[in-house]
Amino acid sequence: MADPSTYRPAPGTIPEAPGVYRFSDADGRVIYVGKAKSLRSRLNSYFADLAGLHPRTRRMVTTAAAVQWTVVTTEVEALQLEYNWIKEFDPRFNVRYRDDKTYPVLAVTLNEEYPQLKVYRGPRRKGVRYFGPYAHAWAIRETLKLLTRVFPARVCSPGVFKRHGQIGRPCMFGYIGKCAAPCVGRVSAEEHREIVNDFCDFLAGHTDQLIGRIEKEMQAASAEMDFERAARLRDDAGALKRVVEKQAVVLGDGTDADVVAFALDPLEAAVQVFHVRGGRVRGQRGWVVERGEEDGLEALVGQFLAQFYGEQAALAGSADDAVQPVPREVLVPAMPEDQSVLTEWLSGLRGSRVSLRVAQRGDKRTLAETVERNAKEALTQHKLKRAGDLTARSAALEEIQEYLELDSAPLRIECTDVSHVQGSDVVASLVVFEDGLPKKSDYRRFSIRGGAEGGDVAAIAEVVRRRFARYLKETADDGSDEAPESGEVDPAQLDGPLPGIDPTTGRPRKFSYAPNLLVVDGGAPQVAAAQEVLSELGITDVAVCGLAKRLEEVWLPGEEAPAILPRASEALYLLQRVRDEAHRFAITYHRQKRSTRMTSSALDGVPGLGETRRTALLKHFGSVRKLRAASVEDITEVPGVGRRTAEAVLASLNGDGAQQPDPTADQGEAS
Repeated sequence: MADPSTYRPAPGTIPEAPGVYRFSDADGRVIYVGKAKSLRSRLNSYFADLAGLHPRTRRMVTTAAAVQWTVVTTEVEALQLEYNWIKEFDPRFNVRYRDDKTYPVLAVTLNEEYPQLKVYRGPRRKGVRYFGPYAHAWAIRETLKLLTRVFPARVCSPGVFKRHGQIGRPCMFGYIGKCAAPCVGRVSAEEHREIVNDFCDFLAGHTDQLIGRIEKEMQAASAEMDFERAARLRDDAGALKRVVEKQAVVLGDGTDADVVAFALDPLEAAVQVFHVRGGRVRGQRGWVVERGEEDGLEALVGQFLAQFYGEQAALAGSADDAVQPVPREVLVPAMPEDQSVLTEWLSGLRGSRVSLRVAQRGDKRTLAETVERNAKEALTQHKLKRAGDLTARSAALEEIQEYLELDSAPLRIECTDVSHVQGSDVVASLVVFEDGLPKKSDYRRFSIRGGAEGGDVAAIAEVVRRRFARYLKETADDGSDEAPESGEVDPAQLDGPLPGIDPTTGRPRKFSYAPNLLVVDGGAPQVAAAQEVLSELGITDVAVCGLAKRLEEVWLPGEEAPAILPRASEALYLLQRVRDEAHRFAITYHRQKRSTRMTSSALDGVPGLGETRRTALLKHFGSVRKLRAASVEDITEVPGVGRRTAEAVLASLNGDGAQQPDPTADQGEAS
């Protein structure tokens, strides 16, 4: 690990002008590229106190061995140079918006005598027109299947085309009418190119003109009594309409726009882009990337626009001149900090003005919300796929064992979190993960008896004390000194009470199994409180750690500084998932308890009605509104509620203070 002070530039040598800088490691490899309005201000921030730096930045500056910079004239030049350097050096600490796949496009080889329609992946070439990208290759094949009956252009490879030309017999597509068979001379090169041009015009958005022309030809054929041709043209028009229907209009003004949306979590970001051309969605793309420094949404938007449209411009530069790398309008979820610079740069790539906007209302806002939902779904699917990977879970458990220096992999992990609103309705959750997966049957929730007194630290201590006191009690009831491993039963004990099983009910005890690792949501104070309780109870075989939300730091008992796990590690991902599940479970219980308290408050003034019977009434009727509409007889059907109490409930709910219950009518009511 390098000391940043060894390569820090001398004071005053860094210029204050805008520019681009790059950090290199000891082998000369560029590991990070950035730009700045003032190089001096930005670079000096990297050489501040290491403890105050973001973990990723701290790791970058301690990995680097040198820093260089280049001064430019304008911020637009800095943006362009930053993009070029990122593309050239592929720095490991820069966020890169790259897929695990290459999106396919529909390519039309206009540079050939007989143009071919095909699915294509790879670099763009001159003289080839591209449509897309499409999310799946089958979507292109489905489009070709529908359109080649109307535009019977060549879809075969050069080898197949040449072979059928030699044998003088068309392929199957030629026989069924889905290819004009230029290979055997059924149409000339000019006629075939006209078919291909119509195909390109249709995909470019000139749909109404083509459909209208075909319908006119159909009517003319019908007037000439050529009903066979008229029927074929009718079917062609129907096929084109079906293709158009699949591309529903989302922007009524026919705007050309790209709509960008993000979904974020502390470690990763998912971005989705919808390409809208002529008011219709023509393509969709998505990425899931690791988040860089303390990047907010604005910074991520700026990074994405620079990288994505830089790549699009490079592709367009090597393809047909008609391809535009940037649409007229780009809708983003938040304006980047260097909005004016990006707008100027994007306008330069397009050759005309580009509008960079945040959709506020109307169809564009609705579409932006749809793209955002897709981004959230993509991030969720990415997490589920990662969580469901057995290899990844095994690696996560092994990494946790290594980073926390445990004796064995933590096959059972428990995590606790506290939830409240300004000290009211304080509750806590306890979630359980076994083999890296949630075991919801073992989840527990706690109502904190001490309330907000002592804060979250006291609440964590109470939860840990109650949980492990029950563990000690239940293992003592089993007659064993320690709890057995989950799922393991000593055959010698089969004639007596089973370990972990309540002999009176035959059900598993709630707290019979101790975790290998106890995770608390918080930092050093919460970890110290949990460890102190375990020490008081004499439990020494349960490891404790805390996961702080702000920087995803892992705190261990007795340590002055946190352990920093690699942000892309499976270990940190699993700990984060356990913590987030505990947070979700705690919030759910808190909201439920708060809702019950607020709902039942209408019954607080009823004399003789305690919490148990209030809960029973609300559970029976479902809401205060339904209870208010019930009769006295309906209310007395609830176990434990007599006529006098029923009348008092209705009087209280209906505001009838004059009605007094009969003092002798409720003698047999249970308390």
